[in-house]
Amino acid sequence: MTGDFEGPLARDRDQAGRPRNSRPRDELGRPLPRITRPNEPVPAPDPHPLSPDEAARQGGSLLLDGRPFHAHEVFEDTWKSATGPERDLWRGLAQIAVGLTHARRGNPRGAVALLTRGASLVRQYQDRVRIADPHGIDVAFVAARAEGLAAQIEADGLATLPLEAFLLPLRG
Repeated sequence: MTGDFEGPLARDRDQAGRPRNSRPRDELGRPLPRITRPNEPVPAPDPHPLSPDEAARQGGSLLLDGRPFHAHEVFEDTWKSATGPERDLWRGLAQIAVGLTHARRGNPRGAVALLTRGASLVRQYQDRVRIADPHGIDVAFVAARAEGLAAQIEADGLATLPLEAFLLPLRG
């Protein structure tokens, strides 16, 4: 860790001082035990963020592998480096991935809220830009799947859904 404060409440920080959590995570983003010593520096993030096409491929692959938390991380990094209307697309995808994470963790209320909010942002992007297939992402399909899953969770709960229901392809 870097920074002035040491102790049990110290935050992991990268070389630039930005908060970064060095703890490894499971497929749903739950922290696993630390594998590094407390005073080891946190690895710096890649100075070259993924291109939008790479982020779509990597994030989409993670969603299909049942790792929505990790997909969220990819989409969030891309959202934070995006400009203009494309920010809505990546923010929406990040929120959909978090919604899937909540669903997999057994939190129906959080799942419905984030799936719905994310789908709305993806649709806003599509309405403004009018590009149906940016970066290989079928935005209408993704928004419809997220909305449909949210409605199904709201109507029937999580227990009735098979694991495959939470694997979201970015293409129809």
